[in-house]
Amino acid sequence: MRADKPLLCIHGHFYQPPRENPFTGVYRYEPTAAPFPNWNARITSECYDPNASVGNFNRISFNLGGTLARWMDQEAHLTYERIVAAVNAYQSGYGVSNGIAQSVHHTILPLARGRDKRCQVRWGIASYKHRFGARPDGIWLPEMAVDYQTLEAVAESGLWFVILSEEQVRGDLSQGAGPYKVRLPTGHFITVFVRDAGLSNYLSFSMPSADDARAWMNEALRGRPPGSLTLIATDGETFGHHHRQGVEVLQRLTTPTFQDAYEVTTLSRYLRQQPPIGEIEIIENTAWSCSHDLGRWATGCPCTEGCGHWKGALRRALDNLSREIDGIYADVFRRRDLAPWRVRDEYISVLLGETDDETFLAEHHLGHLSTIAQRRILSLLRSQVHRQRMFVSCAFFFEDLERIEPRYAIANAVQAMALVSYATGDDLTRSFRRDLSIAVSQNTGRTGAQILDEILERANLGISPLGGDMESTRPEVLEDVVEEEEEEEMEKAVVPPVKEIHIKEMDGEVSAKVTESENQPAGDQDAAVVNDEESSDIEPSA
Repeated sequence: MRADKPLLCIHGHFYQPPRENPFTGVYRYEPTAAPFPNWNARITSECYDPNASVGNFNRISFNLGGTLARWMDQEAHLTYERIVAAVNAYQSGYGVSNGIAQSVHHTILPLARGRDKRCQVRWGIASYKHRFGARPDGIWLPEMAVDYQTLEAVAESGLWFVILSEEQVRGDLSQGAGPYKVRLPTGHFITVFVRDAGLSNYLSFSMPSADDARAWMNEALRGRPPGSLTLIATDGETFGHHHRQGVEVLQRLTTPTFQDAYEVTTLSRYLRQQPPIGEIEIIENTAWSCSHDLGRWATGCPCTEGCGHWKGALRRALDNLSREIDGIYADVFRRRDLAPWRVRDEYISVLLGETDDETFLAEHHLGHLSTIAQRRILSLLRSQVHRQRMFVSCAFFFEDLERIEPRYAIANAVQAMALVSYATGDDLTRSFRRDLSIAVSQNTGRTGAQILDEILERANLGISPLGGDMESTRPEVLEDVVEEEEEEEMEKAVVPPVKEIHIKEMDGEVSAKVTESENQPAGDQDAAVVNDEESSDIEPSA
């Protein structure tokens, strides 16, 4: 890396929303992605695989969203292996990684509770370490949405930096991308790299041809101070999916010749050589893809068509349900003298396949419990996974409640409620239905309560693993207060097999088939709800 030229870093935010059924973990067939079975497969062919094949992941900074990484590992493994190899090669060559983490479920973190911010960040770190074998230096904040509490959660987790856009900060930005220091309320600091919004948006929406790419960049960077950093950050899908010439453009931009006016680097590499050089402030509750604070994901805003009041109603319903689920979960775990949120944070090891449920329970001194008590504990942990998935950002991004994305959020709520009911007998559907009745689709006039009932009807949740069907199971006592002799009797009891639900989509019709299984009915995969609507593609950056 030469000090006599300005430096360029291109960061790609590679992410796809979850596209599985929350009750089965099966990926949906998406006719609009034809001739591919779904949009993940199509965008892999257009973007991820060709970029990996020509070595672009070896030269850029990037994050790979957890829902996309899991699908790619399973369904496009060669592409996945090339991306992992690119990170490993960069680490070997420069002693730092060119990848950074991403909070797992693309939740708008400033709108989340503090403990959920920390969970999302910690799960993102664990996911990165699992896939790339090293701890990341930085993390991608979904939609770049930021507040000081989110930055505190990042700093508490031991990460060094985040990326923000220039319209999200105030202060002297004469040093280009920085890095800059941001003082946190606790008195600590975190490092922020600031993207060049003009260059990033031009590349995103007005991309030059491959033949003109270097000339465009030379003109943009010529005259900038030697050794200074310019950061372009955009959706990774820009390169090949949104713009067919994008793969070659990215290749040209990241392989400058000796005659070009700039050199290429990555964020961690630059930070090792250039510590923060100034202090700036953030503008709280801002994002890169909406200029109306966080209204797009909270109450609705002019960025989406029509009336967005349903967004506030949906978020209120999900928030209220979350509080009920959390209260039940925390009470059960505290009665076992367990720290509920630490255990939840550590459950990511099971979701990543690094350990199994039995080992996890043993490590937390729960292996001595009866089989039924262990099942209840695991059901509550899995309910927390689906509770996190209720808040995926795309559920609130678009214009109508009837789209697939809000349905995904409601379906995960159904799965979370079912798991709570399996564990404790608490039925949370009545209050959730009441809250959802306020959310109304502007296109169909239907309410969230009607959508909830439709999902409940289609997803027959079968028999509780604790005995009895879901409608009649109402245990009078929790396992925490069961007398010892009752525990022993329950341990001896024969637990009926769970009915596992298999939902199939054919020609726009949905059918459900129930089969006997010895497994829990809850899956560990992100999922899409069951209907035949078209899926969204990806969320555009500003």
